Amino acid sequence: MAEADSKPELTSTLHLGLRPVVGDSSSELIKDYLASSSAEEQSVLESTLAGDGKSAMVLIHRGPGRGARFLVTSEGATIGRSAESAIFLDDVTVSRKHAVIEKSDSGFIFKDTGSLNGSYINNESTTEKQLAVGDEIQIGKFHLLFITALK
Repeated sequence: MAEADSKPELTSTLHLGLRPVVGDSSSELIKDYLASSSAEEQSVLESTLAGDGKSAMVLIHRGPGRGARFLVTSEGATIGRSAESAIFLDDVTVSRKHAVIEKSDSGFIFKDTGSLNGSYINNESTTEKQLAVGDEIQIGKFHLLFITALK
């Protein structure tokens, strides 16, 4: 029987540090996304921006599944790796029940629900934040763009 290798085993750790936000502002993020979108995507985004604010949209603008769009209604939306999540992000960097977006009188609120890797909005670690048009939500390797009616 061969002797066990005496060299130490190499392991790696997934680093989920801050990643740069595209553009200098939320409005620039939206403009950049619109510029690279198809006519259909542009139409959907523009109708959401011109809407009544009772619903919103989250779209993946960077990372796996780029271009996927998810509706957030007045009942809110769950985000996670669980297939039951309204916003399903299939990757081990995402907790099964990672976060929720809830509708309030003043708009939409993002809440991290105790996820292992945390959540970032506009490069700031957060557990709860009032969302604004163009906010970038980072969950694991997914970068999501929050879109709702402009006020």
